Amino acid sequence: MSGAVLVLISCVVLLGAYVLYGGFLARHLGIDESRKTPAHTMTDGVDYVPAPGAVLMGHHFASIAGAAPIVGPITAIIFGWVPVMLWVLLGGIFVGAMHDFASLVASIRHGGKSIGEVIGVNVGFGGRTLFLVFAWLTLCLVVAAFTNIVAGTFAAVPEAASSSMMFMVLAIGFGFAVYRANYGLAVSSVVGVALLFLAVYLGYLFPFKVGVEEWKWILLGYIFLASTVPVWILLQPRDYLNSYLLYFSMFGAVVGILFGNPTINLPAYAGFDIKPLGLLFPMLFVTVACGACSGFHALVASGTTAKQLSKETHAKPIGYGGMLIESLLAVTALVAAGSFAADKFTELMKGGAFNVYANGIAQLLTPFGLPLAAGVIFFNLAASAFALTSLDTASRLGRYTLEELGKCEGFKSVPGLANRYVATVATLALSGVLLFSGQSTAIWPLFGSANQLVAALALLAVATWLANQKKANFFVVIPMVFMLLVTLSALGLMFQQRLEQGNWMLAIMSAVLFLLALVLAWMGYGVLSGSKKVSPAPVSGGSGEKK
Repeated sequence: MSGAVLVLISCVVLLGAYVLYGGFLARHLGIDESRKTPAHTMTDGVDYVPAPGAVLMGHHFASIAGAAPIVGPITAIIFGWVPVMLWVLLGGIFVGAMHDFASLVASIRHGGKSIGEVIGVNVGFGGRTLFLVFAWLTLCLVVAAFTNIVAGTFAAVPEAASSSMMFMVLAIGFGFAVYRANYGLAVSSVVGVALLFLAVYLGYLFPFKVGVEEWKWILLGYIFLASTVPVWILLQPRDYLNSYLLYFSMFGAVVGILFGNPTINLPAYAGFDIKPLGLLFPMLFVTVACGACSGFHALVASGTTAKQLSKETHAKPIGYGGMLIESLLAVTALVAAGSFAADKFTELMKGGAFNVYANGIAQLLTPFGLPLAAGVIFFNLAASAFALTSLDTASRLGRYTLEELGKCEGFKSVPGLANRYVATVATLALSGVLLFSGQSTAIWPLFGSANQLVAALALLAVATWLANQKKANFFVVIPMVFMLLVTLSALGLMFQQRLEQGNWMLAIMSAVLFLLALVLAWMGYGVLSGSKKVSPAPVSGGSGEKK
């Protein structure tokens, strides 16, 4: 099969979905440019900060892209490239992008609050508390999994580490230039992007060599700072500038595939039960994760993006469009992996999925004069930059989640839980325990299952919100039921496997996540079936609804 044909088909399908299905969703959700968003009605200069559409798109896309749309499809290709391709496209259009868009809109209609708050208003405050606990545990898994990936990449490719450190300093300067010195965004962007690529070159010249374990500690220290300083200092500008690196790398990947036209050499379908992943259902759907659907996206959309959305009309390109671009990234990763023969793919996978992706795309660009070694370094850098961006966003979201929990009954007595520094330390403490547990390979599938279950619960929040608004919600309920079946099945299998392996910590986490999800699903069913009546309550700080 031609890799170029697959990419062309994907571009046409995804663009058509943005125009047609994205337009349907925008009309049904009642997107209105005249409605003021929480970024304006609740501006505080720390978390609620109106951002230009391009800047916020950069933050949101760089945050959600992360490692998973590369790691997931490349890991799952052992089932065959056809089932992975179908799930990426169909799941991305009808589940993932709809989920991201609807979660973002639901959040801004609830004062820019988290999906947990949306559940609290529309299902009940017991449901809110349970969801916040569930989301926090999932975010700790995200931080542990992504820190492990970034640390491994930085140790293996020290050039990527050097450039990433320079990016951070550059981002702080960009933030002050735009938000304090009032330099125009266009001029600042040109200078910033030029310096970004200078940092790539300097990183190539001056690699920073540190071991994996040392990098884990350095990264934990970094994300503590990143999750506590105001968003305009580091989060917004770093994600915005990194998004250009992401766009350039995606452009290079698409060009390399279209002109190099690699043949897909790996099997179209390899079987239903493939070791070490297990059964195609449910494991394919939780392994691919962010390339098709991701609950982490709902946490990003309602945790940081909704607080910075300047206009409601920005929600469609950022929420729906951002996910479709990520699906295209997953397709390029799939083609890059599929272009290798089976023995070469197995050999490269010893260095991780990033290594497969970087070698696959770099090899396709050698006819354009890019040396293979330089290309491998650049694409490893780009991939690790995606993961690092998601990492500092995840830690901030973990802090937000604990702060909200600190305001719930039963948690108010916990000293300092609503304090951002205490909440950040607590989040990083559990993440660190998981990170240094020696179970790094087992964390990824558990993260994938928990992540997809968050998506199902976010869809539950949206479905109940629409039901309480007396609006049709069939386009949310059907994907919600599917994702619940997939993820509960996966967690059940993982609980059994971890028990057999004697891995009690991850077995207990699997069981806790499973039970929390069941209780929340039952509460939501009560609202959707009409057997439980919930009176919608206003969210503190304003809802962003029209008055």
